[in-house]
Amino acid sequence: MTDDYGFGTRCVHAGQEEPDPATGARAPPIYQTSSYVFEDADTAADRYALNDDGNVYSRFDNPTVRMLENRIASLENAVDAVATGSGMAALDAGTFVLAANGDNIVTASSIYGGTHSYYSNTASRRGIETRFVDTLDPDAYAEAIDEDTAYVHFETIGNPSLVVPPMEEISEVAHDHGVPVFVDNTFGTPALCNPLDHGVDLLWESTTKWIHGSGTTVGGVLVDGGSFPWDEYPEKFPELGGENEAFGKNFSEAFGDRAFSVAARQRALRSLGDGQKPFDAWATLQGAETLSLRMERHCENAMAVARHLEDHPEVAWVTYPGLESHETHDLAQQYLSGGFGGIVTFGLEAGYDAGRRFCEETDLAQFLANIGDAKTLVIHPASTTHAQLSEAEQRASGVTPDLLRFSVGIEDPEDIIADIDEAIERVT
Repeated sequence: MTDDYGFGTRCVHAGQEEPDPATGARAPPIYQTSSYVFEDADTAADRYALNDDGNVYSRFDNPTVRMLENRIASLENAVDAVATGSGMAALDAGTFVLAANGDNIVTASSIYGGTHSYYSNTASRRGIETRFVDTLDPDAYAEAIDEDTAYVHFETIGNPSLVVPPMEEISEVAHDHGVPVFVDNTFGTPALCNPLDHGVDLLWESTTKWIHGSGTTVGGVLVDGGSFPWDEYPEKFPELGGENEAFGKNFSEAFGDRAFSVAARQRALRSLGDGQKPFDAWATLQGAETLSLRMERHCENAMAVARHLEDHPEVAWVTYPGLESHETHDLAQQYLSGGFGGIVTFGLEAGYDAGRRFCEETDLAQFLANIGDAKTLVIHPASTTHAQLSEAEQRASGVTPDLLRFSVGIEDPEDIIADIDEAIERVT
């Protein structure tokens, strides 16, 4: 029913179109239970054999969590979604299903420092190689892909480079090689970007950020576009297109276009314990109701901040996809709808030390390791989020020593700008 409604309406209603059938409650109930009673032995056996999709155990299935999954699937124009305990848990769950020892992953270089570290230092311990390429060059992806490539990865808006990749061209390159495209849409959010409409196959997001929007609840989500033909590559993707070793059935045959999401739930969440908790899902459902409205304000405020910084005498440079001066402004216009995101990055003429001090001197903007909050936030990535990377790796990720990442909140824009100006004055 909700698929016929606009985005803002689906933010409020998708996933719970009707009141709770047990009580008539209109607000989403919290099903705070570890497990569920089986009607009989046959039902129990069918659920464990994946012949019945009823609930078994809340580590990997829960009605409250399912409401959130259905809402996000609707907002992303997807066939299904799987909620996880964090954004990084979503990335790990997707990688667990798609990649194995001896495989490689081809990823854009301009990505979040934690993601870069995951690929460099965590996936490598499982025997998975990562190949970092120029984010904006489809030919670089093509050169890096080989028969052992499990997936191609990029961010819809780079963190913190803010570059928007040529999604359709990269997706075409990957598909020409029989490789799925798995991207991070955290900065884009479904309010601004629907990558599945541009050739992408799978998404992951941190729901901690704009989807929730209040800085209280950690979570993530895997999103299944249902588009990749897993059955054409049974040897390469045995979890999906061949006989799954854990269940003895072919997930593509059994679950059709939901093969990936079912595998992620039954193989990753069930085995690794990466699932989202009912209360966290309930809290995120509340936040998602206002996603459309909040993103409008985030984008409006971010544009005002970016334009102000462009004219500030103590600012050496400013980056925002909405500015005509941004290197991927045309791509941002092509792939982002309704705004250009809530993040602005800039550097001060006074350089590295002044940037670090700026974070200490703001009053309204909070100095902490998060983005997408209703409150304005700031951090100095070179000394924090990307500090584990070498200087060369930082540069490849779009992080310069002076870069400040400014997550613009929904406060009055005049107050945000005044806070910036006062902090700059204190450090220069």
